[in-house]
Amino acid sequence: MLNDTERRTGPGRFSGIGIHKRFGSLTVLEDVDFSMGLTEAVGIVGPNGAGKTTLLATLAGAFPPSAGSVSFAGKDVTRHSAADRCRAGLVRTHQVPKPFLGMTTFENVYVAASHAVKTRDEAYERVIGSLELCGMLGVANRRAETLGLLDRKRLELARSLATGPQVILLDEIGGGLTDSEAQELVLTIQELKRRGLGIVWIEHIVHVLLQVVDRLICMDAGKIIADGDPQAVMSDPQVVKAYLGGGPK
Repeated sequence: MLNDTERRTGPGRFSGIGIHKRFGSLTVLEDVDFSMGLTEAVGIVGPNGAGKTTLLATLAGAFPPSAGSVSFAGKDVTRHSAADRCRAGLVRTHQVPKPFLGMTTFENVYVAASHAVKTRDEAYERVIGSLELCGMLGVANRRAETLGLLDRKRLELARSLATGPQVILLDEIGGGLTDSEAQELVLTIQELKRRGLGIVWIEHIVHVLLQVVDRLICMDAGKIIADGDPQAVMSDPQVVKAYLGGGPK
């Protein structure tokens, strides 16, 4: 019989167990346990300074945890780089898009695709599929620096999809957008979910997040304070307190 840790780190899971992250004397994450199925959609909310982006960066491999372990599809990836995790099927988008300036939308996505497949034809197909899914075929030949914020967000998503991920980590992809623009992204992310892609999504626009996720996690002061049904989490007294000023700013 499998113990609890084995159940959370098995072949069909993506997990961070006992995650601590310290920057000098500052503890940003304290004994965080995170686990999800590879086709699950999980949202993460919490006040500013709660540790959400640090958790995402640690899970994605931007830096190693100070303590704890990360596993993906049954393999320990704690010491694997972000590039190695990407090749394994775990990819992250960033809150502030940073496209390759001076290159077209197509070229930006091609760079990502070419690192994930062996032939130009395969890379081309990946690029076209990703741009079509993100509604960007019409701007494929536009230089990245001419794109507005919504299209830069779409480009960030398309580049990630071109690597062929199994799980995608979204860091406030709706940040800075109007409600109608964010809703356009929701339609794309809902399609990713229908296709069986695992999703971890940090977002401050909670009503947008709730249209996608199966499960919601709330963090405060570097810890998980609630985890479960999205509506139940949002009505949890600890969560309400955090959003009313209980968490660090």
